[in-house]
Amino acid sequence: EIQRRDGRDVYFDSIPTTLVHRFTLNGAEIEYQDQGEVPGTILNQFSMDENGSIFRIATSTDSYDPRTGSTSWNNLYLLNKDSMTVTGKIEKIAPGEHIKSVRFVGDRAYMVTFKNVDPLFVIDIADASNPKILGKLKIPGWSDYLHPYDETHLIGFGREVNPKAELSEFLKPDMLMGMKLSIFDVADVANPKEMFKEVIGARGTTSELLTNHKALLFDK
Repeated sequence: EIQRRDGRDVYFDSIPTTLVHRFTLNGAEIEYQDQGEVPGTILNQFSMDENGSIFRIATSTDSYDPRTGSTSWNNLYLLNKDSMTVTGKIEKIAPGEHIKSVRFVGDRAYMVTFKNVDPLFVIDIADASNPKILGKLKIPGWSDYLHPYDETHLIGFGREVNPKAELSEFLKPDMLMGMKLSIFDVADVANPKEMFKEVIGARGTTSELLTNHKALLFDK
């Protein structure tokens, strides 16, 4: 929390942080080891992933400035699992938007952010000191849950919105449409594509899957 002054007004700019604690589990024994800290807050368990000696975590950050109002952005941090220190990061992804879903698959991270339309970001995390955004796909709607189909395809489950929402300052209720299922081709990392999509129902249609991934049975 930082105290700032704007003319005669004093306000506090508070940016939340997430603490990650590491434990060892040995049978019935639990031992606390270390902790790390990153700016922002996570969405769910898919915002975190462990791969070898690297812990990966995606966060969203909200901040307030009385001159410009509220703002938000999104981040990806890579931490050394042993020291719990940040080795690489990408910050301020999609300013003004929030993370709707994340999925880590090997040396790639897939992040969906949303305000009025859905960018799907493909991020290279093979080099823990230098993650890079490789490409993005901008389409109406969003994915609340991403499920890997194979190494180059993802299935997205979320909501469809009217394409006109991109031209609107706010997402209006009548712009919401049905539940959307999409198959994304990410073989060309610089140009991900939505290969197919199916929209089920209308504005009020929802599914347990959008908040609980265990509601999905995937049979390839």
